[in-house]
Amino acid sequence: MKSHIDVFTQRQTMNTRFFEFHHYVDLEPPEVAFHEHEFYEVFFFLSGNVDYVVEGRTYQLRPGDILLTNNRDIHRPEVRPGKPYERYVLWLDGDFFQSVQDFGDDLSACFTDAARKKYKLIRPGGDSLTHLRRLCAYMTQIQEEALFGSHVLMYACLVEFLVYLNRAYFETPDEIRLDVTENPKINQILLYIEDHLSEELSLDGLAQQFHLSKFYLSNKFKQYAGLTLYQYIMKKRLTIARNMLRSGTPVMEACMRCGFSDYSNFLKAFKREFGHMPREYMPQGR
Repeated sequence: MKSHIDVFTQRQTMNTRFFEFHHYVDLEPPEVAFHEHEFYEVFFFLSGNVDYVVEGRTYQLRPGDILLTNNRDIHRPEVRPGKPYERYVLWLDGDFFQSVQDFGDDLSACFTDAARKKYKLIRPGGDSLTHLRRLCAYMTQIQEEALFGSHVLMYACLVEFLVYLNRAYFETPDEIRLDVTENPKINQILLYIEDHLSEELSLDGLAQQFHLSKFYLSNKFKQYAGLTLYQYIMKKRLTIARNMLRSGTPVMEACMRCGFSDYSNFLKAFKREFGHMPREYMPQGR
């Protein structure tokens, strides 16, 4: 059976409650802006000329590589022409992991550990890669056929996929870090920004804090993070505010804790970034 291929869009919101699974092939490189989303993402790279930027680190992808991003990560692929760009993309709401928690192991463990290490790449070995690809092909077939029980069968396949994904993650050797372009000083600054979002963050202040010239910091930050310092800080503040709102934090409190001193500016920036007002992200607004 020929594998079903979805039409790629720039949509970064889920249309279903627990998960979405897609198989994409683009013959021409799509232009994807830096973005973030409310859910977990598994990006399973199959072919193409692609570097993937996640939080200041650029991963030079090989066919079979898998990237994990969570609801805090700012990221985008840099796709070059020359080869078809093929990948499987799995989106998972946090409630999905809660729904299978009673079965035993925490299937979000690979995401949690990757977030702790600030390192997102999995490079599965031979048998593991074959099994993960076979499961993805089967899930594509299930969605295409849409027969009785397809959703239940899809759910079961996703659980199996996540078990083997976690195994592949914890078996991935440290040597693959050679395929990552990063700057230790910029990594330190990114960590500092995330830990001090409620405080004033400026080019002048960060340059002084890290004993760098403003010109050097500005250029190196854009080189590795892909965004200007101001763009990154704003996007990170809004992302964390959105996550806080989803967990029930009042709008004003989220605004202040994420470093916005002007409430009306926060509302305007939030609507511009996400297309919705903050209250729409709170549990009672859903």
